[in-house]
Amino acid sequence: MMTPKLAGPPDGGWGWVVAAAAFVVNGLSYGLLRSLGLALPDLAEHFDRTAQDTAWVSALALAVQQAASPVGSALSTRWGARPVVMVGGILTSLGFIFSAFAGSLLHLYLGLGVLAGSGWALVFAPAVGTLSCYFSRRRVLAVGLALTGNGACSLLLAPALQLLLYTFGWRGALLLLGAITLHLTPCGALLRPLALPGDPPAPPPHGPLAALGLDLFTRRSFLVFALGTVMVGGGYFVPYVHLAPHALDQGLAGYGAGLVVAVAAVADASARLVCGWLADQGWVPLTRLLAVFGALTGLGLLAVGLVPVVGNKEGFLLVTAGAYGLSAGSYTPLLLGVLPGLVGIESVIQATGLVMMLMSLGGLLGPPLSGFLRDETGDFTTSFLVCGILVLSGSFIYMGLPGVMPSCHPASSPATAPPERGELLPIPQVALLSSGNPHSTLDTAC
Repeated sequence: MMTPKLAGPPDGGWGWVVAAAAFVVNGLSYGLLRSLGLALPDLAEHFDRTAQDTAWVSALALAVQQAASPVGSALSTRWGARPVVMVGGILTSLGFIFSAFAGSLLHLYLGLGVLAGSGWALVFAPAVGTLSCYFSRRRVLAVGLALTGNGACSLLLAPALQLLLYTFGWRGALLLLGAITLHLTPCGALLRPLALPGDPPAPPPHGPLAALGLDLFTRRSFLVFALGTVMVGGGYFVPYVHLAPHALDQGLAGYGAGLVVAVAAVADASARLVCGWLADQGWVPLTRLLAVFGALTGLGLLAVGLVPVVGNKEGFLLVTAGAYGLSAGSYTPLLLGVLPGLVGIESVIQATGLVMMLMSLGGLLGPPLSGFLRDETGDFTTSFLVCGILVLSGSFIYMGLPGVMPSCHPASSPATAPPERGELLPIPQVALLSSGNPHSTLDTAC
């Protein structure tokens, strides 16, 4: 049953329970995907296939999860986030269980790529979108807290998965992961609906374009945001799949590769919290922070790719993996935190699904391209360099968003328009990007 309509987001209360549920959802989706790369060498050896072939397992799962996210958002808008996330948890678990009995890579493509990916598509956007509705002044911090589930679960699952692979083999490991991912279902049960001003008073409009929120692309700033996000997606997810194999190529043992993934995960999780707090202070426009940390993520990928030219490979890889984790972790909550100001709180769930779809357009090609370059060159150096360039290119496109570049002269204060009303775009005021903070500093406008 829908809770009573409030005057605004409660900024706490049950919202922290929703944040905890979104934390687990993020951990058992992206956190698990990040650690899944540890199983790719075993799959390549068992099926006698190349790194490029096995990379499609994770790439398909990631691409389906993100490309189908607008469907999850549309279903959540129509039926509510709670039942959609619960069904998604069941589908994800079935995908892992089916894959444990795979007789070929095609079975893994269908099980992990299509079935588990479809389940993940139903859980992430509705969970994070619901969380955004519960917060205003502390929205980016709450989203950042939820997104630390990625790093925290990577920290736990990377060494745990390596142990499972050594103890039970890849089939046993996938079977146990199927049991673990079933915990997404009770997380969905915790997503209590919340009615706010600006919510559609009637069922959403009919028609696929309206249901999926594709009309948002008619807004110029959202279109600039979309183009930049596609470019970033081409390189952002390569470490999810190939950071551990890259470490193995550099001579690190299995647990050494797991340590590299764990260091990146800890840095990622810490940065999400710190950046969430920083963004909510309103000192710097969110779009400017988005462009800066996107560029730092690209530089981090370039540094990871240069590991083979350094003498102390293990130490340098640990440092660069940590630097990448810090920048990538700071980028992620900002990517979702700018959405209420761009599209309005009533469209944030649809926008979250579209962001996942945009990332998938690049994410579908990034890991296979990385695997192809590895097969052609013998290591992942070229792979990480190319992906770093893609992320830097996307960050450059973000410079077209309002508030990124310093303006010419002081602008007057707006009479209205909290950020969740989606009135950011026509009004060049940086205060509108600060996630509801009343103490935000106004930027200037030409």
